[in-house]
Amino acid sequence: MKSEIKAEIAYFMKRVYDRGLTTATGGNISSACDGIMFITPSGKDKASLSADDIAAVSIESGENLTPDKKLSIETEMHRRVYLVRPDVKAIVHSHPVFASLFSASPCSINTSIIAESYFLLDEVEKVPYALMGTAELAMRVSEYAAKGGMALLLENHGAIAFGRDLMSAFDRMECLEQSAKLTFLSRTIEINDITEEERARIARMRS
Repeated sequence: MKSEIKAEIAYFMKRVYDRGLTTATGGNISSACDGIMFITPSGKDKASLSADDIAAVSIESGENLTPDKKLSIETEMHRRVYLVRPDVKAIVHSHPVFASLFSASPCSINTSIIAESYFLLDEVEKVPYALMGTAELAMRVSEYAAKGGMALLLENHGAIAFGRDLMSAFDRMECLEQSAKLTFLSRTIEINDITEEERARIARMRS
């Protein structure tokens, strides 16, 4: 089971890279199972990871259970999210171009242009800036994640998406980037967002 999880993490990390959602050594993915968090390592080419490269960490204590592997600098951020969100079993953090652009802008990503994105993402909040890899960033992200959202922008940094499994977390990250593109492009043409009534219907579907 654990080897399958590791292989799945490596697979989705390659998909994140292949879709242009991060750079060669940027971003990180994790999955939680039985109190253990499996996470991509630091400083390795994200397009060529294998199951053997994936590290393991105790969610409760933060202990590196694979001391031969260098942990991602965002390990604590992932761990703290799992502690406050028992419904989350997978996390994708990356630096998609358009979503990252909005992370540095006072403008918000409009998730209401198409119904699917509103269903998957609802509204997307922005976590105030904190230096990457720091305890401060980990704490701020966990505080915002505790509110129940399924994706967040990290100010002047990138984005993070949550899911019940790796597929759903990846799907939300891809959908977030699509929403950011649509928001950016919507400035060039007139559009009609889905109505408040439809948003309410979608929210009922989501719950």
